[in-house]
Amino acid sequence: MTDNRDSDTLILVDNSFGRLPDHLLIEIFIRLPVSEWAQISCVKKQWASLFLGECLWQAALMRTFPSASQAKRWPGPIPQGLSKRRFAALYVGKHIFALDDEIDEILGLTYLFLKEQLELSNMPPPSGILHGTIIDQFITCGKSRDVAHELASQIWLAVLDNLDENQHTFLLLKRLALEGDVFLPFPYSRSIKVQWRVFEKLFTDFRDCFDPADYYDVLAIAKNKFQPIPSAWLGF
Repeated sequence: MTDNRDSDTLILVDNSFGRLPDHLLIEIFIRLPVSEWAQISCVKKQWASLFLGECLWQAALMRTFPSASQAKRWPGPIPQGLSKRRFAALYVGKHIFALDDEIDEILGLTYLFLKEQLELSNMPPPSGILHGTIIDQFITCGKSRDVAHELASQIWLAVLDNLDENQHTFLLLKRLALEGDVFLPFPYSRSIKVQWRVFEKLFTDFRDCFDPADYYDVLAIAKNKFQPIPSAWLGF
């Protein structure tokens, strides 16, 4: 009896929501936690189409980040994108970088750009090209060379810390570690903090993925870059 009653309740709720117009559904959905949106979009094709459309994301953007409507489009190699992209960028800026000014959206978009490029299933672009693109974005938006370099370092560190722990990430980090040093003028060279984090993750999170030859190759590069290196990195 209980199962039948629960089933009848779900059907009643489904029918009630099914009769609501899209604009009311959007107003309901954007008031729910963001963490539940992916699950909600899987309930019905109608709801999935709302999450694919621009209207829901425009409403979510205006409700969650009211000042976004006043933001001007900016120049640079990394495009601002439509409402869904802007919402994701501002969400990242708020929850990963915890900033509350106009730099939030640029930081978020740049973070998304770098993470997506590094997670490409085929060979990602060289790190120097990606880093240069990030630096150019910040300089084009009026940031000084020092600020651009610091912001780029923050983005690299945040992306490296949020990559999935899988074989693709191991191979990516190993490739970054094995990239030859190319002299680039400031601020186009990656900071020592970013280079350290690459090796740190390899020797801690992915230590068991190495074969002996690769391990000693990467260790030799680490010894050449950093003195001293942590004892935890030593010994295969």
